[in-house]
Amino acid sequence: MEITPDLLLQAYRIGVFPMGERRDDPKLYWLDPRRRAVLPLDGFHLPHRLARTIRAGRFQVTADTAFTETVLACAEPRPGHPESWINGPIVELYTELHRRGHAHSVECWSDGQLVGGLYGVSVGAAFFGESMFSRQRDSSKVALVHLVARLIVGRFRLLDCQFMTDHLRSFGAIEIAREEFRPLLAAAIEQSADFQRDLGGADPCSIVQASTRTS
Repeated sequence: MEITPDLLLQAYRIGVFPMGERRDDPKLYWLDPRRRAVLPLDGFHLPHRLARTIRAGRFQVTADTAFTETVLACAEPRPGHPESWINGPIVELYTELHRRGHAHSVECWSDGQLVGGLYGVSVGAAFFGESMFSRQRDSSKVALVHLVARLIVGRFRLLDCQFMTDHLRSFGAIEIAREEFRPLLAAAIEQSADFQRDLGGADPCSIVQASTRTS
């Protein structure tokens, strides 16, 4: 069955998503994990050192200004991960979702160069994190903090991280069963949210910390 952008969105609405086997393999397969990693927006752990890096303005952070470039950077080989699941069809499908306003990126820049970022899919008030990359220390972490702040301001209800890693766990991610995830997803996609809502010049660290304190 050909995977179209419309079919892809339908799959996300029920908690299913595609991956490739290898970067040079055009085939895709569907995943519906038994265990799901979720990063509670009111439980994000912001390390003090990372907050200092963000407030120092080491990176310029943007959103949706270099979506395809971010996806391609996520597909690059990295230490410990020489192969990528992001293949040609993934790049094409998610670029089309971006054109339709359902896929978004957060980018980190240094001296005009793209040095870190992440991308994901939004449906209703649910955001599905897909992948991130880092070419300079902390750049992907800075992008993640900006993403969480943007989701909080935009009134999102769910940040799905798909698979648990030690990296995500250090930021407060939790792992739940598929049976627990589905009702959370169903409730989130029925609500509205706005990824494009600007932070209004507010400090993303303060937004994240305030959400944690008031939860």
